[in-house]
Amino acid sequence: GITVMNEVGLDPGIDHFYALRIINDIHAKGGKIINFYSYCGGLPAPECSNNPLGYKFSWSPRGVLLALRSTAKYLENGKEVTIEGKDLLKSAKPIFTYPAFAVEGYPNRDSTPFAKYYNVPEAQSFLRGTLRFQGNPAFMQCLVDCGFLDDTPRDFLAKDAPATTWRETFAKLLGCEATSEAIEEAVVKKSGISGESRARIIRGMKWLGLFSDNDPIKGGNYLDTLAKTLESKMSFQEGERDMILLQHKFDVELKDGKKQHITSTMIEYGQPNGTTAMAKTVGIPCGITVQLVLDGKITDKGVLAPYAPHVYEQLIPLIEQDGIKVVDEIIDL
Repeated sequence: GITVMNEVGLDPGIDHFYALRIINDIHAKGGKIINFYSYCGGLPAPECSNNPLGYKFSWSPRGVLLALRSTAKYLENGKEVTIEGKDLLKSAKPIFTYPAFAVEGYPNRDSTPFAKYYNVPEAQSFLRGTLRFQGNPAFMQCLVDCGFLDDTPRDFLAKDAPATTWRETFAKLLGCEATSEAIEEAVVKKSGISGESRARIIRGMKWLGLFSDNDPIKGGNYLDTLAKTLESKMSFQEGERDMILLQHKFDVELKDGKKQHITSTMIEYGQPNGTTAMAKTVGIPCGITVQLVLDGKITDKGVLAPYAPHVYEQLIPLIEQDGIKVVDEIIDL
């Protein structure tokens, strides 16, 4: 007899509100959703993306790494596509949002149930994905190929283990000698990186300290030890700000047979030394939903998500009052 409303943050959350607004409007007019693509990224603002990965953490580094172990599923041209976690980042491709942003996208876990939740059985393609700045997926894929997502306990990575070096720790993971030359050779063999990409990724690994004599911040296993290193090297510094980039893309067929391409885009920037864009876009819709439940304006009972019009139609104007805005663009084809 209680209300448990899930998926009312950013992604999932705001993405649902605005996707369903477009979808239900098209359906009400007798139209069909042919293709739907939704990409969202919590990123550093471009001027703050000043490290080899083009990324800083506005949420858990461990959560970012764990997400890379998940199998992804989506619909493409009427067929279900499955990508194993180990190959997830290899599927990353350039995503055109705005010309100023060089971003790549890859699928985010299992998109297929959402086609049902959104009531778009007619959709030939349906994908929910993650955005990163150009080059990040290839770098992270190399870390995956090297074995850094392994969370098997390791005695030498226990918090009370004797001091070691990152170079020795990395060499053990790769099964090679603890020299920079041997490590680089092993990384190349495991990942297949070459040319400019090889040079860029090896430089990035050295920037992280993986070839160094520094004692790693031990996390008990390789995944958590890497997470602690990423957090120490890639946190936001004083005066920096984050950015949220969310874009839906719809290919639509109207009742009269005419075609449209619709984009819904949200760009939010955090406040330097203040509220992050991530905190704002997750916290505000969640807080407003709580208030609507307390005020008796959402009375549904059970374990819910904001897919019903009477839920998201109340939320959209209220989050916009707090400065969260999605801009729609419609192009007749």
